[in-house]
Amino acid sequence: MTPARLGVGIVGAGRVGPVLAAALAGVGHALVGISGGGDRVEAMLPGLAVLDVPTIVERAELVILAVPTSELPALVAGLAATEAWQPGQLVVHTAAEHGVEVLEPARAAGAIPLAIHPAMAFTGTSLDLARLRDAVCAVTAPAPVLPIAQALVVELGAEPVVVAEADRADYAEAVAMATETGERVVGDALARLAAIGVDRPVRLLGPVVRSSVERALSRAPGHPEADTLGDDSKGP
Repeated sequence: MTPARLGVGIVGAGRVGPVLAAALAGVGHALVGISGGGDRVEAMLPGLAVLDVPTIVERAELVILAVPTSELPALVAGLAATEAWQPGQLVVHTAAEHGVEVLEPARAAGAIPLAIHPAMAFTGTSLDLARLRDAVCAVTAPAPVLPIAQALVVELGAEPVVVAEADRADYAEAVAMATETGERVVGDALARLAAIGVDRPVRLLGPVVRSSVERALSRAPGHPEADTLGDDSKGP
């Protein structure tokens, strides 16, 4: 199922929302507005109207809620309390921790709830558009509309992977573990090299980090190369 050309509204002007908006605009969807401005938004979406949230929800056929996880439940419920959600409207949130249960107030008003989390670290720049093409998005949605969520991910340039509602917390923990551990360990290593006077420690560690991650991933069950590694995979 391929979504028709939609009017897309973005709630959230951080690193994620403008990138997803630019990706969808690139495949023909129309952007109706975003809820915040600034240099990042102008660079990614020049000339896009900055609107208040109720106006975005009123005008958009697809609303993307790219806000901090802690703000999401109150935002959805508040818009429901003012009867902002519209029947048949697609509502997508990008929080790793939640499936579609957090969108229940919107669903009760007739909106179609979709949870799409791109599993990547965003910079909020055009670099992310290329990175999306190598990314995977966790998708959770009611079975009848799951193909819509999957099709939207494909339009973003990414690969959809279905994560059950009950498994979203474990999924979020796994992603956070990989992200936080990697950042902490690399940061500590860079600090040590800088402390001993190594010039350009990022240049030194970059190839080490990338090759180490690739080697770890290649040994994981299900990786295409996992079954072909011989005894030399245990070497340095």
